[in-house]
This record gives sequence, C-alpha cells and structure tokens, in this order.
Amino acid sequence: MTTYEAVEIIEGFGIGEDATREQTIAAWQNLIDSGVVWELQGKYGRGAVYLIEQGICKPWPRKIKP
Repeated sequence: MTTYEAVEIIEGFGIGEDATREQTIAAWQNLIDSGVVWELQGKYGRGAVYLIEQGICKPWPRKIKP
C-alpha cells in the first residue's frame, strides 16, 4: 500500500470510499510503520496516537542506533 492509497482510505475518497474497518486500520498501521504519519498534518499524528493508545494499532518500531 502506498502512502497515497493509505491516505485515500483514511479520508474515505478514491479507493477508500468502500474501505472496510480492517482496511482502514491497515492504512493507519501502514502510515505508522513507515513513519510518514508523524510528518503529515497534525490530525494524522493525533489519530495514530489515539489508535495506539486504544490498542488498535501497534506503535512505530523506532530503531535506536547503538
């Protein structure tokens, strides 16, 4: 899934018009995993934090350099 496709699903336009709950969660998780969610508009970061706090999505796997 590309970043554009993930945003379409989350926003509910284009391919996201008929997205299922599972597809929407996968879109959020994709943006979290890629780290892109933290670079987009604030509502995406806030949405990601909410989904992580609720246990719906997993946190971004930040890699710490030794």
